Amino acid sequence: MRPDAVVPRTMDEVLAELPSELARVQLVTGPHDGGAPASITGVTIDSREVRAGDLYIALPGTGRHGADFTGQAVAAGATAVLTDDQGVAVAEPALSGSRIPLYRAAPVRDYVGPLAAVVFNSQPAGSRPVLYGVTGTNGKTTTTYFLTALESALGRSTGLIGTIEIRVGETVIPSILTTPESPQVHGILALMRERGIEAAAMEVSSHAIEYRRVDGVHFDVAGFTNLTQDHLDLHGSMEEYFAAKAALFRPNRTRRAVVLIDDPWGRRIADQAGVETLTVSVTGASEADWNVSEIQRTGLGHTFTLIGPQRQQLRLRCGLPGTFNVANAALAAVMVLASGVEADTLQRAADAHDPFTTQVPGRMQLIAERPAAIVDFAHNPDALELTLDSVRVPDAGSRVIVVFGATGQRDVSKRPIMGATAARRADVVIITDDDPHDEDAASIRADVLEGARVARDGENLSCEIIEVFPRAAAIDRAVALARQGDVVLVAGRGHEVWQEVKGVNLPLDDRVELAAALTRHGFSALSGNRIES
Repeated sequence: MRPDAVVPRTMDEVLAELPSELARVQLVTGPHDGGAPASITGVTIDSREVRAGDLYIALPGTGRHGADFTGQAVAAGATAVLTDDQGVAVAEPALSGSRIPLYRAAPVRDYVGPLAAVVFNSQPAGSRPVLYGVTGTNGKTTTTYFLTALESALGRSTGLIGTIEIRVGETVIPSILTTPESPQVHGILALMRERGIEAAAMEVSSHAIEYRRVDGVHFDVAGFTNLTQDHLDLHGSMEEYFAAKAALFRPNRTRRAVVLIDDPWGRRIADQAGVETLTVSVTGASEADWNVSEIQRTGLGHTFTLIGPQRQQLRLRCGLPGTFNVANAALAAVMVLASGVEADTLQRAADAHDPFTTQVPGRMQLIAERPAAIVDFAHNPDALELTLDSVRVPDAGSRVIVVFGATGQRDVSKRPIMGATAARRADVVIITDDDPHDEDAASIRADVLEGARVARDGENLSCEIIEVFPRAAAIDRAVALARQGDVVLVAGRGHEVWQEVKGVNLPLDDRVELAAALTRHGFSALSGNRIES
């Protein structure tokens, strides 16, 4: 997704607009015929995505260097190549005799985002969407959906960049990464600008920050949800994970910040943020600028009051289950206030359109009401704990039946913790496969099972623990065991429609499998238009 019209510029013109802190890019070889310099109309780091007029940036990879694909990039229409010292040694012979200029920079990754921002003119002053960025372990997706729903309720056209989809007005494409690579991000932002999008929300993962996918992007408001154990396979420790998230709250990345401070990490983010910051609490933190109070359950959701620093009060409703979704809704509301919207304007929009009841695919998504059958993306210990607590109902004899697993080739340490969490908070624990990737599925299940059994036996818990695979069979078993007053929660994969096993993508949608199992066992699933696919 790129803008339809890009003003062609020479490489010299593009380089002249780079931030002053970047070192000078060096020309290694230029056009051999002495002709006019080529025009640049795009940027890419993937030779398979090159379009005519692109600057191809050849980056070092884990297996091969991007410079190895210089020939393919030029054949596809690249008009200039930028790489590092190692890449020059490969790219220069490949460009011998051509008119394609070769440039050198180090470290070359530093230049990708800024160059894409300049070429695509993605965020010019005065004519760009209000841009929200949301980071944290849990709640990013739901908060971005709440943001776009609230902005739509305010009458603005919206865009979205996230785990589930990329949306530019009415144009929607599925996402592959939570946050795309930086040339794609800037291309999408430029397309939003071109199409007159007035407000956009982006999920900003720790991977995106660590891998420089949001370089050159400047948010109007950045929001923080929480920080819990996840992605330690990448970051190594919680401190390093925190540092990656905290990097979003610097003046070079955002104008303002809104931070949930109900965990210690949020309080640290707020204390260390280098920009104007508003804080939000659902648990009554006295130091918070905005506090949530009067939470009342209504159906599966809640109503609540949001009280501000000048005693402003917003009475809001969130139709999604769980007090963590109240937190997500409160965060979204304060982020929109921080962008400049008045509180009474926001109240009128919320009253008229109920934006915090928007359906988020695979996030606390209701598939049936009796039994309550829910699909959620909870895939780490904290998210699983909060989700299990939120779905339990007070009716006598009601049980919680949970189906979940753990992802292969990811943080191994969280597997037994998730098993123990399920054993403590569910009545029936069905452990199955998530996405094994290239790891042995049985060994993953064994890690989760061990945690569940140790907790059950050591803490004298009464839950039933069952191992069932493949995943579709586990979902069927859960429904077969369910009574009308029970809750069936299928956790871990949410909106995903493929399960990766040994390099093969197998079709698997928890929502479809759960609906089919309900029908097989004589229950009624909600109508198909309530299930996103």
